[in-house]
Amino acid sequence: MTGRLPSLLVPPIAFAHRGASANAPANTIDSFVAALRLGATGLHTDARLTADGHVALLADASVGPRLRRRLVSETNRDDLPAGTATLGDLYLACGTSMDVALDVADTSAASVAVEVARNLGAEGHLWLCHGDLDTLAAWRVLDPRVRLVHATHRDRLPYGPERHASELARLEVDAVRLHHSQWSGGNVALYHRFGRLALGEDAEFLRLVAALLDAGIDGVSSNHAELLATGLSAFGMQ
Repeated sequence: MTGRLPSLLVPPIAFAHRGASANAPANTIDSFVAALRLGATGLHTDARLTADGHVALLADASVGPRLRRRLVSETNRDDLPAGTATLGDLYLACGTSMDVALDVADTSAASVAVEVARNLGAEGHLWLCHGDLDTLAAWRVLDPRVRLVHATHRDRLPYGPERHASELARLEVDAVRLHHSQWSGGNVALYHRFGRLALGEDAEFLRLVAALLDAGIDGVSSNHAELLATGLSAFGMQ
């Protein structure tokens, strides 16, 4: 523990992936509430826009029975499957003090998500995640307080992490999210040198959470909210 590298965010954010998805159905209010109760300080979920303009927290592009599936973008909020949560539902049930990271699969959902968060004073805790840098750069005008995250993979960085970190800084993209296996203390420090935040995902064992925290990570995502809480507690961060 004494060798832990510093993070830019103190404490790092514990993002429960799709809520406490190891304990309750993913992307439901029950799952989100359970994650916060178990000690998560952030929620990491998915965003798609319904036909009537609601930000639905769904990973899949379509809903319904196998032979009668329909696109979320062509479905009204009230016609989504029972238990489907929207971003508004999430804030109503859980409040606005936790960080919320959205994987914005449907780019039209970004501006609506920012509007929902802003109306509740939660824009400073909203993170918009996407795999395309040009898309993220275009979202910078939506609100300067919203954090933008490049969700990517080391293999997709042909010019290496240093040039990537420089490009993130130039485009005012706040953070990069990589698989836990692609982070090291040196790699985290490189992004920190450019003022960029480092996020790790898929940390499904306590040893992986601990390794990321040792490396100075700024946020870690897991399906196991209780592991995140345990990891932070072990470092005296909760």
